Amino acid sequence: MEGLGINFGYLIVQVFNFLIILVILIAWMYKPLINMLEERRERIAKGLEDARVASEARENAEQEAEEIIAKAQQEASKLVREATERGEEVRREIKQNAEQEAAEIRANAQEQAQHTKDQALSDLRSQVSSLAIAAAQKVIGETLDEKRQHALIEQFFGGVKDGKVVLLEGEPVSGASAEVTSALPLTEEEQQTIREDVVGKLGESATITFRVDPNILGGLVIRAGDKVLDGSVAGKLGGLRQSLH
Repeated sequence: MEGLGINFGYLIVQVFNFLIILVILIAWMYKPLINMLEERRERIAKGLEDARVASEARENAEQEAEEIIAKAQQEASKLVREATERGEEVRREIKQNAEQEAAEIRANAQEQAQHTKDQALSDLRSQVSSLAIAAAQKVIGETLDEKRQHALIEQFFGGVKDGKVVLLEGEPVSGASAEVTSALPLTEEEQQTIREDVVGKLGESATITFRVDPNILGGLVIRAGDKVLDGSVAGKLGGLRQSLH
């Protein structure tokens, strides 16, 4: 070693010093540096993990927000649709009620007008009866049997004689319903007599309706099924005109 110019003792001291320095470096510098680097690596890893979690949380929050917005839009659309449907339903109800009320008003007005017309015609019937009796008395110059005259006039307008409908005598009729038309309103007694006579022909289940048409002048027109019995004055005058031509 000495031949090579190396002092063994000095070398050992240098090695010992190196080892001491190495131990000091490892103890006081390397380990803290390693620890610091490890801590830094952990902080970076934690930061990256936090960033990943934050990114996922943000994505989840955005997705939840989109779902909430979509749900809110659906709810809003549903509410708008329900409000529109309800508004349309209310509009239909108001229109229906208005139409029904208008129909009732028209029906009441027509009923009132018909009642007024029937009342006027009933009054006219009484006046015609009085005028007819007075005119007959003037013509013959003597007082007539007023009861008999009233009976003839009632027969003229009501078509009823001795409790029977003259027009139905000997006439076969059938059907489920019948319509009786008179020139002037019939009295309750006349209607009852006609109803009983017609029902006797058609059966207990038959329905009878009465209407007034001054154009027939007098007598009755009875429609039962497909058969029409015309005993009106207008019908008789029409037949007379035809026979004269």
